Amino acid sequence: MDRRGRLHRVFRVLLVCWLTVGPAPALVRHPLPVLWMMPVSSGSGRQNQTAGVAAAVRLALQDLKEQAAPLGDYEIQLQTLDLQCDPAEALKALFDAMWAGPRYLLVLGGVCPGVTALIGRSLPALSLVQVSFAASSPGLSNRRWYGNLFSTVPSDRALNRAAVKLLQGHKWSRVGLVTQNGPRLSEMKRDLIRQLLKADVQLVASETLSEDVCSSLRTMKDRDVRIIIGQFEEDSLSEVFCCAYRLNLFGPRYQWIVTGGGASGWRLGRQPSACRADVLLAAADGSIRLQSRQLSGAGTPGVSGRTPQQYRDAYLRALGREGSEVSALHSFVYDAVWVAGRALSHTMEAAKLREKFSAQRNRSLSGDDVHRRLLDAVRGTQFIGVTGPVSFRNGERMSSIDLIQFQGSSGVLVGEFSTTTLQLRLMNQLLKFKGPGPPRDQSPVHVQRRQVSLRLYGIVSSAAAVTIFITLVVLSLVIIHRKRCREPQDLLLLLGLLLTSSSVLVSGLDGASLPGDTLEILCSACLWTLSVGHTAVFAGLLTRTLRVYSLCSIQRTRPLRAGWLLLWFLLLDVLVLTSWQILDPLRRVVLQHRTERDDADEDVIVQPFSEHCSSTNMELWVTSILGYKTPLMGLVCFLAWSVRSAVGGKLPAFSVAAATVFSVAAAAASLLTSHRPALQFCVSSVLVLCCNLLVLAILFGPKSLSACWNNGKDEAAEEQEEQEEQEEQEEQQQEELSRLNQQLKSVTAELDVEIETITMQLCDTPESDMLQSVTGEKHDQPPNQPSNQPPNHPTNHPTNQPNLTKAAVQTWSSPAASIRSVSWTFEAQVCADNRKCWRETSSPDDINSPEHVQRRLSVQLPILHHAYLPVIGGVPSSSSSLFGSQEAFVRRYDDFLCDQTAMPHSC
Repeated sequence: MDRRGRLHRVFRVLLVCWLTVGPAPALVRHPLPVLWMMPVSSGSGRQNQTAGVAAAVRLALQDLKEQAAPLGDYEIQLQTLDLQCDPAEALKALFDAMWAGPRYLLVLGGVCPGVTALIGRSLPALSLVQVSFAASSPGLSNRRWYGNLFSTVPSDRALNRAAVKLLQGHKWSRVGLVTQNGPRLSEMKRDLIRQLLKADVQLVASETLSEDVCSSLRTMKDRDVRIIIGQFEEDSLSEVFCCAYRLNLFGPRYQWIVTGGGASGWRLGRQPSACRADVLLAAADGSIRLQSRQLSGAGTPGVSGRTPQQYRDAYLRALGREGSEVSALHSFVYDAVWVAGRALSHTMEAAKLREKFSAQRNRSLSGDDVHRRLLDAVRGTQFIGVTGPVSFRNGERMSSIDLIQFQGSSGVLVGEFSTTTLQLRLMNQLLKFKGPGPPRDQSPVHVQRRQVSLRLYGIVSSAAAVTIFITLVVLSLVIIHRKRCREPQDLLLLLGLLLTSSSVLVSGLDGASLPGDTLEILCSACLWTLSVGHTAVFAGLLTRTLRVYSLCSIQRTRPLRAGWLLLWFLLLDVLVLTSWQILDPLRRVVLQHRTERDDADEDVIVQPFSEHCSSTNMELWVTSILGYKTPLMGLVCFLAWSVRSAVGGKLPAFSVAAATVFSVAAAAASLLTSHRPALQFCVSSVLVLCCNLLVLAILFGPKSLSACWNNGKDEAAEEQEEQEEQEEQEEQQQEELSRLNQQLKSVTAELDVEIETITMQLCDTPESDMLQSVTGEKHDQPPNQPSNQPPNHPTNHPTNQPNLTKAAVQTWSSPAASIRSVSWTFEAQVCADNRKCWRETSSPDDINSPEHVQRRLSVQLPILHHAYLPVIGGVPSSSSSLFGSQEAFVRRYDDFLCDQTAMPHSC
């Protein structure tokens, strides 16, 4: 019994020891061949990067080896494949390795984007799965092409999402983009542009860094870009911020966001020769960099049994022994090895279980089955690594993006973006800006409506109301005293003044005080009242000017009637306005004006706008209206200039001149001040009202004052005043006739001298000689009459001469010389016996008696200079003894004067 008790106690001790210590590790580990693609012989830089990555790989393999079964039962054997970043050489090396064997199920690594993209598309055909630690290009996220490619580094799409979330968090909707050349950054730029467009963020400028970095940044400054996103490598950071300092693209008004620097931390790189170190620090101060999280901040151990800090210390010790530089991807390499080890071990264990317990255990797994199981294992990977939780969604690593702000001379973690929840968390207590708050994405735009103020509208409307009241008073006086209104067109003129004054009341209203439909109706009303009123005013002035022009004409003509002309102008105005209203009605249009800087804050931009009435073909309609209004104004101005010096023509001339000047000035002021509605309304309204008041004062002022002052006078006094006015006009006409009479008197003065000379010669010359000299005929003396008879001989008496029955005097005169010809035609009464006729003594009652002949001569000769009408200053017939009556010679004188001298009649 004692022996049995002792054996029982020994067995119990051994059982406790076995439970405490555990089973002994397997001496034989199953190898898992894996291809490791790294550019080993591509230069010193690549060798240093490979050396920094190799230390992390050895540390991960060592930690895998120390794991318990089943993970510790397998050993990953890495077969290095030097790709040299050449896609053709990489593909050839891959096929050679697959041909030489052994059978590879997984590919680890892949640094060069071009090589990774080419091999990633060929993985499904080769039944391979690739786990990378550097494949972050957004183009590799296409699962249709790269379904077998996984990367422990978060994709650049995650960086772009974090950048967009940061913009949305601070309500930055206007940004600029500066990108460095390169395949990866070019794809990152295209993805960022797509995300900005989806997030409704305006990309103002997109520049690519060239040799002259400052030229790209100068475009940002010219376009007033405040938020600048930079996608470039660490080597270009110093040069970019140096140019930003020189162009003053830093400080409280600007914010830099860098997204393309990888995961190496916040470093400025080498210092350029153009800028000092303090200059670079000042330009980069406040900038935010987005980068993938290298190490988790958790203090708990991960799947490897190490905390992130313990892993970092072990990695730095390994680098210290090897003398290599720290790689920015070492933590992602460590987790990638763990992903490969766990997926392969899970796949191998699944294959063993199938062979042991499945009904088809005698059959080995095919390559496709292993590939599919391995692919599912990688997709379902989920553990805590040194970089945080490791998992994949649609082939992308779910991780966190750190937001590090450069403050002073170091970087501070101010936020993080979770790729799992797509949420951004900012630590506002650590986030610092140069200004009082986050910078604005652009100068704040203050939208300002330009309108007519209520005070200005009240003042101008009051003036318009006063003008309308005065016009109505004058119109009432004109209607009451109808006799003072010589022409009915005065009413038309006053009606036009009323319409133009009423348009002022409508033009000051805008969309701020009225709805859109009402404003459009008022626009049409303002156009109609102003245009028709203007036409009516100038039509009335045209009528008054034509009346004065007809009365002051030299010839006696009837006053011209302009009724039909006025009617045509009014009908044309109504026709054009009606066509405008039907075909192209006026609409409410918002007009944006030039931006201005606020006087109180220079960073604030004022965007003024105003509302006005317009139509599609506004210029065409305005031109058509000016096409017929301009000739009307020109005609009125011409007539006013013609009658400016006549009696009764000064007032119409002044009125026409004032109306024309004010109309042109109002049109020009309206066009020049269209961007300032208040100024436009004030200037145009003042010009219109001043024009109306001036026309009223000139044309109707004296009459209206006289009518109000002498309101108690009877109609007889009014008729007397009208008669006096008519007499003034007749005096003006008399002056014109006097000037004509003076010209006629100067012509007749010369005729008087010649006629008197001829008369004296007729008195001194015997009748026979006179007849012979006048008729040009030589009469033979009687045969029994001696040649030397005395003058008083009976045979030489006028009674013995032929009878003078007809005489005519014709006179021609010209400005150069006066040519006069006096011809006398005698008709003698010849008897059968000439001698008897000469010898017979005529009786006193005979028609050819000397008394009758002498009387006819005395009547016919002086008619040339004495028989003028008394109306034009001639000598009346009663003043001459040679005239019997005035009426006997008036008609003959008029006919003679018109036919021979062609002088015009008096008016």
